[in-house]
Amino acid sequence: MSSDVDDPGMDDPDIGDPDIVRCRVIVSGRVQGVFYRDTCRRVADRLGLYGWVRNRSDGTVEAAIEGARDDVGELVAWCRAGPPQAIVTDVAIIDEPVAGDGPFRIVG
Repeated sequence: MSSDVDDPGMDDPDIGDPDIVRCRVIVSGRVQGVFYRDTCRRVADRLGLYGWVRNRSDGTVEAAIEGARDDVGELVAWCRAGPPQAIVTDVAIIDEPVAGDGPFRIVG
C-alpha cells in the first residue's frame, strides 16, 4: 500500500546523511569585541557550512555549526584559535542532531 505522505526527512536530503553533522561550540576567553563572530561567519561561508554564531551575556561566543563532517571539524579547529585579536582559553563542544539550518549567520 502506498502513501501520499512524505517522509519528514525527504525535503532535506542532508538530514539522515551520516556525513552531515551538527555541533554547538561555546568559546571562552577574550572573544567579544575582536571580530570573532564576523570572522567565524566568513570562515563558515567559505566552507559551505550552515548555522549561526552569537555573543552570550557571560562574555563567551556560542555557535551552532552544521555541514559536512570534515568542514565542521575545520571550523571547530578555527574556533580554538579565532581571529588574531582573540585569546581563546576554552572551547566546549556539544554534538547535536542535524537540524537543517539555513546559511551561516550572526544572530546576536
